[in-house]
Amino acid sequence: MPAKIKLIKDFPLISPHKQRPFIADARYCEDGLNKPVVVFVHGFKGFKDWGHFNLIADHFAQEGFVFIKLNLSHNGTTPESPLDFADLKAFSENNFSIELDDIGALIDTLPGTDGPVPEKEMDAERVYIIGHSRGGSLALLKAYEDKRIKKVAAWAPVHDLSERWPEEVLKKWKEEGIYYVYNGRTKQNMPMKYQIVEDFQSNRDRLDVPKAVKNLNIPVLLIHGTTDETLPYQNTERLAGPGSDIIFMKVQGANHVFGGSHPFTGRTLPDHTLKIVNKTVSFFQSE
Repeated sequence: MPAKIKLIKDFPLISPHKQRPFIADARYCEDGLNKPVVVFVHGFKGFKDWGHFNLIADHFAQEGFVFIKLNLSHNGTTPESPLDFADLKAFSENNFSIELDDIGALIDTLPGTDGPVPEKEMDAERVYIIGHSRGGSLALLKAYEDKRIKKVAAWAPVHDLSERWPEEVLKKWKEEGIYYVYNGRTKQNMPMKYQIVEDFQSNRDRLDVPKAVKNLNIPVLLIHGTTDETLPYQNTERLAGPGSDIIFMKVQGANHVFGGSHPFTGRTLPDHTLKIVNKTVSFFQSE
């Protein structure tokens, strides 16, 4: 019989940027053992409770991990409305540096007696990180700059943040100061201020995904679906590079969200998601 999962829901965190509050969940099985910690980072227009993410969290908890997923502070949600893009002003002011610092703020809470998870239930010396889509890029960048992270897995990551916007888009964006991204699910025009471009240009070295991956000296797992409608799997395959120790898994027939959707009404993980979850679990469990 599966062990009962302990859920610490929506515990509060504070972003180093504008002291903006954000929230996270932790799941684990209470057994008094020092379990590795897995931090999960959502992608663009995503949030911690999107689709089947809670089922993914339960699976990792049953496999012996403390699984923590966060709402990045400027993703457009709020602690009061964690499932809705209720604060488009915050969304417009988001950038990659803020997101990396939010992840750091979460990891800062892990050691010590004041964190959300009891010390006896986790091993703060074994922190692993997973990210999906843009969150995969953030996971790779954070793993490179934060030595507390011992392993990293990126699911369908953006292989190079510098290639996200065509020149003609950037020119118009700079002139108008704001660019709108349509969210087909919520029917919202989501604003992005030009400051995200300026932040990238000012922090190119910190936000260089290919450089980070090339210089990571910890185990790296990259996973991508062959029918990803958003990001071609070949980019991630090239990111892994020939002759490296990076593990690259190509999932035949998988789309960008590996069979997930929002809302998600299923009680079990989609086949493609289960495949990548099992691969990531074994990757984290291996010595």
